[in-house]
Amino acid sequence: MLPYAPGARVVVRDEEWLIRRVDPSSDGGYLLGCGGVSELVRGRSAQFLTQLEEEILVLDPARTELVADTSSHFNSTFLYLEAQLRRSTPNDDQIHLGHRAVMNLVPYQLDPALQALKQPRQRILIADAVGLGKTLEAGILTSELIQRGRGQRILVITLKSMLTQFQKEFWSRFSIPLVRLDSVGLQRVRNSIPSNHNPFNYYDRTIISIDTLKNNLEYRNYLENAWWDIIIIDECHNVAARGNEDGLSRRARLARLLSGRSDTMMLLSATPHDGSARSFASLMSLLDPTAISDPDDYTPEDFHGKGLVVRRFKKDIRDQVSADFQERITEQLKQPASLQEEAAYRALLAIPFTQKGEHRAGKQQELQRVGMQKALFSSPFAALDSTARRIALLQDKPAISGDEQAEVAALEEFAAALREIDAASFSKFQRLV
Repeated sequence: MLPYAPGARVVVRDEEWLIRRVDPSSDGGYLLGCGGVSELVRGRSAQFLTQLEEEILVLDPARTELVADTSSHFNSTFLYLEAQLRRSTPNDDQIHLGHRAVMNLVPYQLDPALQALKQPRQRILIADAVGLGKTLEAGILTSELIQRGRGQRILVITLKSMLTQFQKEFWSRFSIPLVRLDSVGLQRVRNSIPSNHNPFNYYDRTIISIDTLKNNLEYRNYLENAWWDIIIIDECHNVAARGNEDGLSRRARLARLLSGRSDTMMLLSATPHDGSARSFASLMSLLDPTAISDPDDYTPEDFHGKGLVVRRFKKDIRDQVSADFQERITEQLKQPASLQEEAAYRALLAIPFTQKGEHRAGKQQELQRVGMQKALFSSPFAALDSTARRIALLQDKPAISGDEQAEVAALEEFAAALREIDAASFSKFQRLV
């Protein structure tokens, strides 16, 4: 009879382990493959050679000692039983933990988790409108997966501007810590581990800017050899394939790579569809490559029955949050532009915008003009900032064409006209005060 058997619990190096595998070793002992049970090593795997360990204590159930509970009203027993129940793994598709987060829970926020838990793999696009709490809904599902033992390793990908907010929401509301990494942090990790180790395995739960990963090809090999229980991509419309692009962008290629590195994937976006059928189909293919057979010709019925998408607007859940969403009252106000603003607008219309070094009348050039118009209608200061960045972009090129030189000259005239707009001639400001 073997002294050690799979399923037995042992104490090695002052920590409790569960034996998963027993193999004979060449030194006459045994090689024990174990999984951590006690708090310090829970979720870890280790191997021990019995001949090298000073002491391996087998926890024999037959030697269990029954100790009387002397606490008032058996409080210690109740607390112990409650702790064991909380550690037990749910085997159904109901919410057990997520609804206890630090938040004013509204029933509709549980729907994405309930829908995902019904699937063999939790892969879902949460596309609720702005303000409905997509981050909270992702946190609820993440909490449920952690409770089920499927959330030990988590990777969150988001924009640099959203790192702090996302990290704060997960910690303050769900007690899920995420280590924030950037290129400097990743390099620091690489410097502290052996050269053949993967830096993405150093921390179990991390949040990283998408631009940090997309801009560095050396991370690709590490990503291809790492595995996470949960991957969350926030503002996922930024990783969709664009209908007017022949190849995939670096963000889209990164998302496609990550889609195969986890069983669970959550995509979050209030604007997942940019009007291009192929663009939205690329997001669906990240969740399920078989969801849409023809990315150029499909209907919502092709993927709605697969539990891949949750999409609600405020009008859809108004009955649950009527007190929070007050009826909006809009009033249109008209204010005539000042002479200085008229001059700036004429200068804007005269700018010969270029594309790839050439000025051609067409949609792309007009889109650039519309973007500048939006900045001008916001404030002359916003337009001046956009103009300065456009000029810097053109002048930083190694070689600048004649058309681009003409655009720079027109942009400088536009900037000069903008500087003539002061508080007295800023019509929106005058209407406000």
